[in-house]
Amino acid sequence: MTHLKLCEPSVKSEGFNLKTILACLILVISMTLSSADCFLQPLKSETSDGEIVGCHDLNGELHEFGSSWSNEDCYDCSCSEHGISCCSSFMTPVDYDEEKCVSIFNKETCTYKVVEKDDASKQCPVHGWVG
Repeated sequence: MTHLKLCEPSVKSEGFNLKTILACLILVISMTLSSADCFLQPLKSETSDGEIVGCHDLNGELHEFGSSWSNEDCYDCSCSEHGISCCSSFMTPVDYDEEKCVSIFNKETCTYKVVEKDDASKQCPVHGWVG
């Protein structure tokens, strides 16, 4: 899963510190136990004197501790002293006829629609969702 790349030391880093190792361990355990698509990006926003000032998201925007926001990829995120925690804000269809139907994601509404492959005007029944 691509989210695990967040647990690799950065180019500027001398390696892992205990906080990073614990955050990555929590991330891996929570990803295996959770049905939602979530990830944790450890803190990397520091001033020249090493003081942590907030969380920088993947776009470089700084967020204050305790703040929450939704990003353009349909994830709800929050900033804490541990880093940025994000979880998908959408449900993913998992139990439908995949031979006859296809799921289509609408990024503007952060929702899936499941329709027939041969006729997209016909919706397919979905018996299970995760997220």
